[in-house]
This record gives sequence, C-alpha cells and structure tokens, in this order.
Amino acid sequence: MTFRRVALLVAVLASATPASAHVLPEPGAGFAEGLAHPFSGLDHLLAMLIVGAWAAQLGGRAMLWVPAAFLGSMCLGGLVGYAWPGPAHEIAVAASVALLGAFVAFAFRPGVALAAVLVGLLAVAHGHAHAVELPAAASPLGFSAGFVLATATLHGVGLEMGRFARSRAAWLWLRGACAGASLLGVALAVARW
Repeated sequence: MTFRRVALLVAVLASATPASAHVLPEPGAGFAEGLAHPFSGLDHLLAMLIVGAWAAQLGGRAMLWVPAAFLGSMCLGGLVGYAWPGPAHEIAVAASVALLGAFVAFAFRPGVALAAVLVGLLAVAHGHAHAVELPAAASPLGFSAGFVLATATLHGVGLEMGRFARSRAAWLWLRGACAGASLLGVALAVARW
C-alpha cells in the first residue's frame, strides 16, 4: 500500500466518532449532510470499508456484485424505514460490523450469489436506520443520494485496500484489522442491547 493510500485510510478513520453511525442530521438536511453522514460513526464506516475489502478478497465478479447488493438493499431498507418508521436497528448495524469483519478475518468464501445475499440482508438494517432517523424537514431524496454516494465511495476505498493487499503480510494485517472490527461490532451490539 502506498503512503498516499495509507494516509487516506488514516484520515477517513480519524474522521469517525466512536459509537454510533447514526447521528441525527439537522432539520433541513440535504445532499451535503447525507454525504457526510456515513463518516460520522465508526460502525457504519467500518461496515462499508469491510464490504469492499471482502469483495476484493472474494475477487472476480464479487468486486461488483457484493457492493452493488449492499447499496441496493440499503436503499430498499431506507424506503421501508421511510414508509413505515419503527425503532432504528442499531443493534443490527453493530452486528453487521461483527459479521462482516468475521467474514474477512476467517476468509469466508461463499459463492458470489450467497455473498451478495448476505451483505444485502445486513444492508437493510443500515438503510432502515438512515431513514428512521431522517428529520422530517430534510430533503429525503437529497440526503439519500448523499449517503448512497458516500457509502459507494467507502466500498471503493475498501476494495482498493483489498486489491492492494497483495502480499501475504498485507492480507494478514487486513484480516487482523477486520477481526478487531468484528470484536468492536460485538461490543457495540452488546452495549446497545
């Protein structure tokens, strides 16, 4: 990994706050607030990076279909949450970090279709949480477009982390980092219980 990529990764991780990815945006929030939203909490940030890293670890068609399945299912979860608000699924969001981190840490290699279904199921909770916490005065379309673009960008950063971790030592480092993220996800889920 080049110095620039490591610096970008450190900057992205340093911009996150430690507990919840779903800090309520200000009333009137739009595209810019939606774009910033996925960077506002460690759980969402880690989940998005790990989706990209897992897709890179799986390789081939998974590098397109796994992130695409996440984005599509997140949008579906957002529509459901916007139409039928209920409690935000913060425990499920934290649990997604635990599961995704474990997938990379243990080099879980299902077929592309199963990997897409798994991330899709996890993505519904992320989308629902975003929609439930969207303020009434916000522009739902602008805010949603912003957080979808930011999520896709984080998937891309995760993909690049995985693609450039070509050596055995780099993959071991990435798998270890994902194992740590998995443990953090478990701790967050237990704390939110």
